[in-house]
Amino acid sequence: MTRMTVKSALRIAGAAAAVGIALTAAAPGTVQAAAGRGTPTCGTDDLRISFAERLGGGMNHAGGTLELKNATGHTCALRGYPGLGLEDGGHRALSTRTVRGSTWYADDPGNHLVLLEPGQAAQANVAWTHTGTEARAGSYLRVTPPAARSYRAIPLNDAVDFGELHVTAVAHRVPVRG
Repeated sequence: MTRMTVKSALRIAGAAAAVGIALTAAAPGTVQAAAGRGTPTCGTDDLRISFAERLGGGMNHAGGTLELKNATGHTCALRGYPGLGLEDGGHRALSTRTVRGSTWYADDPGNHLVLLEPGQAAQANVAWTHTGTEARAGSYLRVTPPAARSYRAIPLNDAVDFGELHVTAVAHRVPVRG
């Protein structure tokens, strides 16, 4: 195995141990459960990505709950944080900075393995401020699923101060602050 593959395998094994799943070595891009079947990583084309809910709040905070729904006929796996980026109305990339962890709306569930059966969804919470301070007019939000190499652009239509987005790790349910 290459150094990068070993690091990836150790991270996946650690996450699996934390949720009580035994893993064995598998082909790149898959997670193999103790039962012996490989679980492929959910790719961008495997998922329907949208805002399940848009969130507003005081003090110029805004955000939303991203939903990454398995649109395949097989189980796939996600682990980690989605990549995010802003686009203007012409789908040109805007300068963006992403901060991983808890947001104004939700506690970070932590970096762990999420298995999605067909039709099941994972969530991640995204938050930003929109006071107009060095704001980027984000017409679209680029969402790259964890471990994927491509993204899907979804409508955003909001100003994002400094182009800064905060995002939680994916989970079956993101723990929303009450």
